[in-house]
Amino acid sequence: MNTRVLRTELRRSVAPWAGAVVLVPALAFLYLVDAAWWRGTTAWTAQWTSMAMWTRSLLFYLWPLAVGLGALQGLRDQRSTMYELLTSTPRPARHRAGALAGTTALTLVVAFALLVLVGGVQVWGNTGYTHAGWLPISLVGALFLVAGSVLGMGAGRALPSALTPPALAMTAFVFTVLMHASLGRTETVMEGGLPGTEPNRISLLSPTVEEVRDVLVTLSPSVHLGQTVWLLGMAATGFALLIAATPRARLTALAPLTAGAVAALLVLPSDPGRMYVVDKAAAEPVCDGPVCVTTTQRARLDDVAGPGRKALRLLHTALGGQAPVSVRENAAVPPQGSTPRWSRESVLFDFDDDLITGLKGEELTRALIAQAMVPLCVPVGWSGTAADPAAQSVAVAWVTGDLEPLAGNGFSAAEQTAAARPVWKELKALPHDEQLSRIRAMRTTALSCEGEPLAALKGGASK
Repeated sequence: MNTRVLRTELRRSVAPWAGAVVLVPALAFLYLVDAAWWRGTTAWTAQWTSMAMWTRSLLFYLWPLAVGLGALQGLRDQRSTMYELLTSTPRPARHRAGALAGTTALTLVVAFALLVLVGGVQVWGNTGYTHAGWLPISLVGALFLVAGSVLGMGAGRALPSALTPPALAMTAFVFTVLMHASLGRTETVMEGGLPGTEPNRISLLSPTVEEVRDVLVTLSPSVHLGQTVWLLGMAATGFALLIAATPRARLTALAPLTAGAVAALLVLPSDPGRMYVVDKAAAEPVCDGPVCVTTTQRARLDDVAGPGRKALRLLHTALGGQAPVSVRENAAVPPQGSTPRWSRESVLFDFDDDLITGLKGEELTRALIAQAMVPLCVPVGWSGTAADPAAQSVAVAWVTGDLEPLAGNGFSAAEQTAAARPVWKELKALPHDEQLSRIRAMRTTALSCEGEPLAALKGGASK
Protein backbone atom coordinates (compact mmCIF):
# COMPACT_ATOMS: atom_id res chain seq x y z
CA MET A 1 0.00 0.00 0.00
CA ASN A 2 1.60 3.26 -1.16
CA THR A 3 1.25 6.63 0.53
CA ARG A 4 -1.38 7.87 -1.97
CA VAL A 5 -3.65 4.94 -1.20
CA LEU A 6 -3.01 5.40 2.52
CA ARG A 7 -3.99 9.09 2.36
CA THR A 8 -7.13 8.24 0.43
CA GLU A 9 -8.15 5.54 2.88
CA LEU A 10 -7.55 7.85 5.84
CA ARG A 11 -9.87 10.46 4.30
CA ARG A 12 -12.70 8.12 3.35
CA SER A 13 -12.68 5.64 6.24
CA VAL A 14 -13.26 5.58 9.99
CA ALA A 15 -9.61 4.60 10.60
CA PRO A 16 -8.58 7.98 12.13
CA TRP A 17 -11.59 7.82 14.44
CA ALA A 18 -10.62 4.31 15.49
CA GLY A 19 -7.20 5.57 16.56
CA ALA A 20 -8.71 8.52 18.43
CA VAL A 21 -11.23 6.27 20.20
CA VAL A 22 -8.37 4.11 21.47
CA LEU A 23 -5.99 6.88 22.53
CA VAL A 24 -8.15 9.68 23.95
CA PRO A 25 -10.46 7.67 26.27
CA ALA A 26 -7.52 5.57 27.46
CA LEU A 27 -5.51 8.63 28.49
CA ALA A 28 -8.58 10.23 30.04
CA PHE A 29 -9.29 7.07 32.00
CA LEU A 30 -5.72 6.84 33.29
CA TYR A 31 -5.34 10.50 34.23
CA LEU A 32 -8.82 11.39 35.47
CA VAL A 33 -9.52 8.33 37.62
CA ASP A 34 -7.56 8.05 40.86
CA ALA A 35 -7.14 4.29 41.14
CA ALA A 36 -4.57 1.55 41.79
CA TRP A 37 -2.54 2.40 38.66
CA TRP A 38 -1.30 5.57 40.41
CA ARG A 39 -0.22 3.94 43.68
CA GLY A 40 2.89 2.27 45.02
CA THR A 41 5.55 0.35 43.15
CA THR A 42 2.93 -0.95 40.69
CA ALA A 43 1.94 2.49 39.40
CA TRP A 44 1.74 2.59 35.62
CA THR A 45 4.48 5.24 35.53
CA ALA A 46 6.81 3.49 38.02
CA GLN A 47 8.18 0.42 36.21
CA TRP A 48 8.18 -0.90 32.63
CA THR A 49 6.30 -4.13 33.29
CA SER A 50 3.64 -2.38 35.37
CA MET A 51 3.17 0.20 32.62
CA ALA A 52 2.72 -2.54 30.00
CA MET A 53 0.30 -4.49 32.19
CA TRP A 54 -1.84 -1.48 33.11
CA THR A 55 -2.11 -0.24 29.51
CA ARG A 56 -2.93 -3.79 28.45
CA SER A 57 -5.69 -3.98 31.07
CA LEU A 58 -7.45 -1.07 29.31
CA LEU A 59 -8.23 -3.44 26.44
CA PHE A 60 -11.13 -4.63 28.59
CA TYR A 61 -12.92 -1.54 27.17
CA LEU A 62 -10.85 -0.68 24.10
CA TRP A 63 -10.93 -4.07 22.36
CA PRO A 64 -14.75 -4.19 22.02
CA LEU A 65 -14.61 -0.66 20.57
CA ALA A 66 -11.98 -1.77 18.04
CA VAL A 67 -14.18 -4.70 17.01
CA GLY A 68 -17.24 -2.47 16.61
CA LEU A 69 -15.36 0.20 14.64
CA GLY A 70 -13.91 -2.51 12.43
CA ALA A 71 -17.44 -3.72 11.66
CA LEU A 72 -18.44 -0.16 10.81
CA GLN A 73 -15.48 0.02 8.44
CA GLY A 74 -16.55 -3.27 6.85
CA LEU A 75 -19.94 -1.77 5.97
CA ARG A 76 -18.39 1.05 3.96
CA ASP A 77 -18.70 -0.44 0.48
CA GLN A 78 -22.23 -1.65 1.17
CA ARG A 79 -23.29 1.80 2.40
CA SER A 80 -21.77 3.44 -0.67
CA THR A 81 -24.12 1.36 -2.92
CA MET A 82 -21.19 0.63 -5.27
CA TYR A 83 -20.15 -2.78 -4.02
CA GLU A 84 -21.12 -4.48 -7.30
CA LEU A 85 -19.08 -1.91 -9.26
CA LEU A 86 -16.00 -2.50 -7.13
CA THR A 87 -16.22 -6.26 -7.53
CA SER A 88 -16.37 -5.89 -11.30
CA THR A 89 -13.00 -4.08 -11.48
CA PRO A 90 -9.88 -6.08 -12.37
CA ARG A 91 -8.24 -5.19 -9.04
CA PRO A 92 -8.14 -8.34 -6.85
CA ALA A 93 -10.41 -8.36 -3.82
CA ARG A 94 -7.49 -9.08 -1.53
CA HIS A 95 -5.86 -5.79 -2.58
CA ARG A 96 -8.95 -3.78 -1.68
CA ALA A 97 -9.30 -5.72 1.57
CA GLY A 98 -5.63 -5.19 2.37
CA ALA A 99 -5.92 -1.42 1.91
CA LEU A 100 -9.04 -1.30 4.05
CA ALA A 101 -7.68 -3.48 6.87
CA GLY A 102 -4.14 -2.12 6.74
CA THR A 103 -5.19 1.50 7.22
CA THR A 104 -7.30 0.77 10.29
CA ALA A 105 -4.68 -1.58 11.70
CA LEU A 106 -2.01 1.09 11.26
CA THR A 107 -3.98 3.78 13.09
CA LEU A 108 -4.83 1.42 15.95
CA VAL A 109 -1.18 0.38 16.36
CA VAL A 110 -0.04 4.02 16.27
CA ALA A 111 -2.68 5.01 18.86
CA PHE A 112 -1.73 2.18 21.21
CA ALA A 113 1.97 2.92 20.69
CA LEU A 114 1.37 6.57 21.65
CA LEU A 115 -0.42 5.40 24.80
CA VAL A 116 2.55 3.21 25.70
CA LEU A 117 4.93 6.06 24.82
CA VAL A 118 3.20 8.44 27.23
CA GLY A 119 3.69 5.94 30.03
CA GLY A 120 7.19 4.98 28.90
CA VAL A 121 8.49 8.55 28.99
CA GLN A 122 7.41 8.84 32.62
CA VAL A 123 8.75 5.40 33.54
CA TRP A 124 12.13 6.35 32.06
CA GLY A 125 12.46 9.15 34.61
CA ASN A 126 11.21 7.10 37.56
CA THR A 127 13.18 3.87 37.45
CA GLY A 128 16.79 2.77 37.25
CA TYR A 129 15.86 -0.67 35.87
CA THR A 130 15.45 -0.77 32.11
CA HIS A 131 14.69 -4.04 30.31
CA ALA A 132 12.89 -5.40 27.24
CA GLY A 133 10.73 -7.97 29.03
CA TRP A 134 7.70 -5.67 28.88
CA LEU A 135 7.69 -5.44 25.08
CA PRO A 136 5.87 -8.75 24.36
CA ILE A 137 3.03 -7.65 26.67
CA SER A 138 2.47 -4.45 24.68
CA LEU A 139 3.07 -6.04 21.28
CA VAL A 140 0.42 -8.70 21.93
CA GLY A 141 -1.90 -5.94 23.15
CA ALA A 142 -1.49 -4.08 19.86
CA LEU A 143 -2.06 -7.34 17.97
CA PHE A 144 -5.33 -7.83 19.88
CA LEU A 145 -6.57 -4.46 18.61
CA VAL A 146 -5.53 -5.24 15.02
CA ALA A 147 -7.00 -8.76 14.99
CA GLY A 148 -10.22 -7.58 16.63
CA SER A 149 -10.72 -4.77 14.12
CA VAL A 150 -10.01 -7.05 11.13
CA LEU A 151 -12.46 -9.64 12.47
CA GLY A 152 -15.03 -6.87 12.86
CA MET A 153 -14.46 -5.74 9.27
CA GLY A 154 -14.98 -9.25 7.98
CA ALA A 155 -18.14 -9.69 10.02
CA GLY A 156 -19.41 -6.32 8.85
CA ARG A 157 -18.84 -7.32 5.22
CA ALA A 158 -20.49 -10.72 5.75
CA LEU A 159 -23.47 -9.29 7.70
CA PRO A 160 -24.15 -5.88 6.10
CA SER A 161 -26.59 -4.43 8.61
CA ALA A 162 -26.62 -1.23 10.64
CA LEU A 163 -27.06 -3.40 13.72
CA THR A 164 -23.86 -5.37 13.10
CA PRO A 165 -21.32 -2.88 14.60
CA PRO A 166 -23.12 -2.33 17.95
CA ALA A 167 -24.01 -6.01 18.20
CA LEU A 168 -20.39 -7.07 17.62
CA ALA A 169 -19.05 -4.48 20.08
CA MET A 170 -21.48 -5.69 22.75
CA THR A 171 -20.64 -9.33 22.01
CA ALA A 172 -16.92 -8.58 22.36
CA PHE A 173 -17.55 -6.77 25.65
CA VAL A 174 -19.63 -9.66 27.02
CA PHE A 175 -16.84 -12.02 25.97
CA THR A 176 -14.23 -10.08 27.98
CA VAL A 177 -16.55 -9.89 30.98
CA LEU A 178 -17.22 -13.63 30.95
CA MET A 179 -13.50 -14.38 30.63
CA HIS A 180 -12.89 -12.52 33.90
CA ALA A 181 -16.11 -13.27 35.75
CA SER A 182 -17.17 -16.90 35.20
CA LEU A 183 -15.96 -18.81 32.14
CA GLY A 184 -12.36 -17.78 32.64
CA ARG A 185 -12.31 -18.38 36.41
CA THR A 186 -12.02 -21.60 38.38
CA GLU A 187 -13.40 -21.85 41.90
CA THR A 188 -10.81 -22.81 44.48
CA VAL A 189 -10.22 -22.82 48.22
CA MET A 190 -7.66 -20.36 49.54
CA GLU A 191 -5.40 -20.96 52.51
CA GLY A 192 -7.52 -20.98 55.63
CA GLY A 193 -10.47 -22.63 53.92
CA LEU A 194 -11.93 -19.47 52.38
CA PRO A 195 -13.49 -19.73 48.90
CA GLY A 196 -11.82 -17.94 46.00
CA THR A 197 -11.22 -18.05 42.27
CA GLU A 198 -8.19 -18.23 39.99
CA PRO A 199 -7.78 -17.74 36.23
CA ASN A 200 -7.83 -20.73 33.90
CA ARG A 201 -6.40 -21.09 30.40
CA ILE A 202 -9.65 -19.94 28.76
CA SER A 203 -9.25 -16.52 30.40
CA LEU A 204 -6.05 -16.04 28.39
CA LEU A 205 -8.10 -15.77 25.20
CA SER A 206 -9.23 -12.40 26.56
CA PRO A 207 -7.33 -9.24 25.52
CA THR A 208 -7.00 -7.91 29.06
CA VAL A 209 -4.95 -9.12 32.04
CA GLU A 210 -5.39 -9.53 35.78
CA GLU A 211 -5.06 -6.49 38.02
CA VAL A 212 -1.43 -5.60 38.67
CA ARG A 213 -0.72 -6.50 42.30
CA ASP A 214 3.07 -6.93 42.31
CA VAL A 215 5.77 -5.23 40.28
CA LEU A 216 7.69 -8.50 39.89
CA VAL A 217 4.85 -10.37 38.19
CA THR A 218 4.74 -10.71 34.41
CA LEU A 219 3.19 -12.97 31.78
CA SER A 220 5.04 -16.15 30.85
CA PRO A 221 6.42 -16.75 27.31
CA SER A 222 3.90 -19.56 26.73
CA VAL A 223 1.09 -17.05 27.29
CA HIS A 224 2.54 -14.70 24.66
CA LEU A 225 2.94 -17.59 22.20
CA GLY A 226 -0.55 -18.98 22.75
CA GLN A 227 -2.21 -15.59 22.44
CA THR A 228 -0.27 -14.81 19.26
CA VAL A 229 -1.51 -18.06 17.68
CA TRP A 230 -5.08 -17.22 18.69
CA LEU A 231 -4.84 -13.71 17.25
CA LEU A 232 -3.31 -14.81 13.97
CA GLY A 233 -6.26 -17.16 13.50
CA MET A 234 -8.66 -14.35 14.37
CA ALA A 235 -7.05 -11.95 11.88
CA ALA A 236 -6.97 -14.63 9.17
CA THR A 237 -10.70 -15.26 9.59
CA GLY A 238 -11.46 -11.54 9.44
CA PHE A 239 -9.44 -11.09 6.26
CA ALA A 240 -10.98 -14.20 4.67
CA LEU A 241 -14.47 -12.85 5.41
CA LEU A 242 -13.51 -9.55 3.78
CA ILE A 243 -12.72 -11.22 0.46
CA ALA A 244 -15.30 -14.02 0.59
CA ALA A 245 -17.94 -13.75 -2.13
CA THR A 246 -20.10 -16.82 -1.47
CA PRO A 247 -21.80 -18.34 1.59
CA ARG A 248 -19.52 -21.38 1.34
CA ALA A 249 -16.43 -19.17 1.33
CA ARG A 250 -17.70 -17.30 4.39
CA LEU A 251 -18.28 -20.58 6.21
CA THR A 252 -14.81 -21.78 5.27
CA ALA A 253 -13.36 -18.50 6.53
CA LEU A 254 -14.26 -19.51 10.09
CA ALA A 255 -11.72 -22.34 10.00
CA PRO A 256 -8.65 -20.24 10.94
CA LEU A 257 -10.49 -18.79 13.97
CA THR A 258 -11.44 -22.24 15.21
CA ALA A 259 -8.01 -23.71 14.51
CA GLY A 260 -6.32 -20.76 16.21
CA ALA A 261 -8.46 -21.18 19.34
CA VAL A 262 -7.76 -24.92 19.54
CA ALA A 263 -4.02 -24.48 18.95
CA ALA A 264 -3.84 -21.66 21.46
CA LEU A 265 -5.53 -23.72 24.18
CA LEU A 266 -2.97 -26.45 23.58
CA VAL A 267 -0.12 -23.97 24.04
CA LEU A 268 -1.51 -21.83 26.87
CA PRO A 269 -0.59 -23.05 30.39
CA SER A 270 -3.29 -24.58 32.56
CA ASP A 271 -1.56 -23.88 35.89
CA PRO A 272 -2.19 -20.30 37.15
CA GLY A 273 1.35 -20.34 38.54
CA ARG A 274 2.68 -20.63 34.97
CA MET A 275 0.45 -17.86 33.59
CA TYR A 276 1.53 -15.00 35.82
CA VAL A 277 5.11 -15.63 36.87
CA VAL A 278 7.85 -13.83 38.77
CA ASP A 279 10.37 -12.05 36.56
CA LYS A 280 13.57 -13.64 37.86
CA ALA A 281 15.83 -10.90 36.48
CA ALA A 282 13.74 -8.22 38.16
CA ALA A 283 13.75 -10.14 41.46
CA GLU A 284 17.55 -10.52 41.59
CA PRO A 285 18.94 -8.90 44.78
CA VAL A 286 21.11 -5.80 44.68
CA CYS A 287 22.95 -5.37 47.99
CA ASP A 288 24.84 -2.84 50.05
CA GLY A 289 26.38 -5.05 52.71
CA PRO A 290 23.60 -6.85 54.62
CA VAL A 291 20.84 -4.70 53.08
CA CYS A 292 19.34 -5.88 49.77
CA VAL A 293 16.57 -4.76 47.44
CA THR A 294 15.32 -6.27 44.18
CA THR A 295 16.75 -5.09 40.88
CA THR A 296 13.55 -3.18 40.12
CA GLN A 297 14.08 -1.01 43.20
CA ARG A 298 17.87 -0.61 43.08
CA ALA A 299 17.49 3.16 42.82
CA ARG A 300 16.10 3.11 46.39
CA LEU A 301 18.93 1.07 47.90
CA ASP A 302 20.75 4.12 49.24
CA ASP A 303 17.62 5.20 51.15
CA VAL A 304 17.31 1.79 52.82
CA ALA A 305 20.97 0.88 53.43
CA GLY A 306 21.69 3.28 56.31
CA PRO A 307 18.45 2.74 58.27
CA GLY A 308 18.69 -1.01 57.58
CA ARG A 309 22.20 -1.33 59.04
CA LYS A 310 21.19 0.71 62.09
CA ALA A 311 18.15 -1.49 62.65
CA LEU A 312 20.35 -4.60 62.51
CA ARG A 313 22.78 -3.12 65.08
CA LEU A 314 19.98 -2.29 67.50
CA LEU A 315 18.38 -5.71 67.04
CA HIS A 316 21.71 -7.45 67.69
CA THR A 317 22.19 -5.45 70.87
CA ALA A 318 18.70 -6.38 72.08
CA LEU A 319 18.42 -10.01 70.92
CA GLY A 320 22.02 -11.15 70.76
CA GLY A 321 22.56 -14.29 68.71
CA GLN A 322 18.86 -14.57 67.83
CA ALA A 323 18.84 -11.27 65.95
CA PRO A 324 18.40 -11.21 62.16
CA VAL A 325 21.57 -10.66 60.13
CA SER A 326 20.18 -9.05 56.96
CA VAL A 327 17.48 -6.76 55.63
CA ARG A 328 15.94 -7.84 52.32
CA GLU A 329 13.10 -6.69 50.13
CA ASN A 330 10.63 -9.55 49.96
CA ALA A 331 10.73 -11.01 46.45
CA ALA A 332 8.09 -13.68 47.15
CA VAL A 333 4.71 -13.21 45.47
CA PRO A 334 2.15 -15.13 47.55
CA PRO A 335 -1.40 -15.56 46.18
CA GLN A 336 -4.30 -13.52 47.50
CA GLY A 337 -5.59 -14.80 50.81
CA SER A 338 -2.43 -16.73 51.70
CA THR A 339 -0.52 -16.32 54.96
CA PRO A 340 2.90 -14.64 54.68
CA ARG A 341 6.09 -16.60 55.34
CA TRP A 342 8.67 -14.82 57.51
CA SER A 343 12.31 -15.50 58.33
CA ARG A 344 14.30 -15.38 61.57
CA GLU A 345 17.56 -14.62 59.77
CA SER A 346 16.33 -11.77 57.56
CA VAL A 347 14.09 -8.75 57.99
CA LEU A 348 11.75 -9.05 55.00
CA PHE A 349 9.98 -5.87 53.91
CA ASP A 350 7.89 -4.61 51.01
CA PHE A 351 8.00 -1.06 49.65
CA ASP A 352 4.20 -1.21 49.22
CA ASP A 353 3.65 -2.09 52.88
CA ASP A 354 1.91 0.84 54.59
CA LEU A 355 4.40 0.50 57.44
CA ILE A 356 7.32 1.16 55.03
CA THR A 357 5.90 3.35 52.25
CA GLY A 358 7.42 6.82 52.09
CA LEU A 359 9.57 6.45 55.22
CA LYS A 360 13.22 7.42 55.45
CA GLY A 361 15.87 7.85 58.13
CA GLU A 362 14.89 7.23 61.73
CA GLU A 363 11.26 6.42 60.92
CA LEU A 364 12.37 3.73 58.48
CA THR A 365 14.73 2.27 61.09
CA ARG A 366 11.85 1.95 63.56
CA ALA A 367 9.62 0.41 60.88
CA LEU A 368 12.25 -2.19 60.02
CA ILE A 369 12.66 -3.08 63.69
CA ALA A 370 8.89 -3.52 63.95
CA GLN A 371 8.97 -5.75 60.88
CA ALA A 372 11.77 -7.83 62.40
CA MET A 373 10.09 -8.22 65.78
CA VAL A 374 6.39 -8.50 64.92
CA PRO A 375 5.77 -9.03 61.18
CA LEU A 376 2.06 -9.05 60.47
CA CYS A 377 0.46 -12.38 59.60
CA VAL A 378 -2.82 -11.20 58.15
CA PRO A 379 -3.66 -12.91 54.81
CA VAL A 380 -2.41 -11.16 51.70
CA GLY A 381 -4.88 -8.46 50.68
CA TRP A 382 -6.47 -8.17 54.15
CA SER A 383 -5.98 -5.62 56.93
CA GLY A 384 -4.72 -6.05 60.48
CA THR A 385 -6.28 -5.41 63.92
CA ALA A 386 -5.65 -2.91 66.70
CA ALA A 387 -3.48 -5.47 68.50
CA ASP A 388 -0.91 -5.45 65.71
CA PRO A 389 0.37 -1.85 66.08
CA ALA A 390 0.24 -2.20 69.87
CA ALA A 391 2.55 -5.23 69.79
CA GLN A 392 4.82 -3.58 67.24
CA SER A 393 5.05 -0.34 69.24
CA VAL A 394 6.01 -2.18 72.41
CA ALA A 395 8.54 -4.34 70.56
CA VAL A 396 10.22 -1.30 68.99
CA ALA A 397 10.22 0.49 72.33
CA TRP A 398 11.93 -2.50 73.97
CA VAL A 399 14.69 -2.39 71.33
CA THR A 400 15.16 1.41 71.19
CA GLY A 401 14.13 2.39 74.72
CA ASP A 402 11.40 4.86 73.67
CA LEU A 403 7.68 4.17 73.28
CA GLU A 404 6.57 6.11 70.22
CA PRO A 405 3.74 5.48 67.74
CA LEU A 406 4.64 4.04 64.35
CA ALA A 407 3.74 5.74 61.09
CA GLY A 408 1.72 4.22 58.29
CA ASN A 409 -0.19 1.45 60.07
CA GLY A 410 -3.62 3.04 59.71
CA PHE A 411 -4.03 3.92 63.40
CA SER A 412 -3.66 7.32 65.03
CA ALA A 413 -0.92 8.07 67.54
CA ALA A 414 -3.52 8.28 70.31
CA GLU A 415 -4.98 4.87 69.44
CA GLN A 416 -1.56 3.24 69.36
CA THR A 417 -0.49 4.86 72.63
CA ALA A 418 -3.72 3.88 74.40
CA ALA A 419 -3.28 0.24 73.35
CA ALA A 420 0.47 -0.01 73.90
CA ARG A 421 1.20 1.99 77.07
CA PRO A 422 -0.40 -0.41 79.61
CA VAL A 423 1.44 -3.35 78.03
CA TRP A 424 4.71 -1.39 77.99
CA LYS A 425 4.43 -0.46 81.66
CA GLU A 426 3.67 -4.06 82.61
CA LEU A 427 6.64 -5.32 80.59
CA LYS A 428 9.10 -2.79 82.02
CA ALA A 429 8.10 -3.73 85.56
CA LEU A 430 9.36 -7.28 85.02
CA PRO A 431 12.96 -8.49 85.54
CA HIS A 432 15.11 -8.27 82.41
CA ASP A 433 15.22 -12.05 81.94
CA GLU A 434 11.44 -12.23 82.03
CA GLN A 435 11.20 -9.33 79.59
CA LEU A 436 13.53 -11.10 77.19
CA SER A 437 11.56 -14.33 77.54
CA ARG A 438 8.28 -12.62 76.67
CA ILE A 439 9.82 -10.68 73.78
CA ARG A 440 11.18 -13.91 72.34
CA ALA A 441 7.83 -15.64 72.81
CA MET A 442 6.08 -12.75 71.03
CA ARG A 443 8.57 -12.84 68.14
CA THR A 444 8.29 -16.62 67.80
CA THR A 445 4.51 -16.34 67.68
CA ALA A 446 4.62 -13.57 65.09
CA LEU A 447 7.12 -15.34 62.84
CA SER A 448 5.21 -18.62 62.94
CA CYS A 449 1.83 -16.95 62.26
CA GLU A 450 0.27 -19.39 64.73
CA GLY A 451 -1.01 -17.16 67.51
CA GLU A 452 -1.48 -13.63 68.78
CA PRO A 453 1.80 -11.77 69.43
CA LEU A 454 0.24 -9.35 71.92
CA ALA A 455 -1.17 -12.22 73.98
CA ALA A 456 2.24 -13.90 74.01
CA LEU A 457 3.85 -10.63 75.12
CA LYS A 458 1.40 -10.39 78.02
CA GLY A 459 2.37 -13.89 79.08
CA GLY A 460 -0.84 -15.57 77.91
CA ALA A 461 -1.09 -18.73 75.82
CA SER A 462 -1.16 -18.16 72.08
CA LYS A 463 -4.10 -19.51 70.15
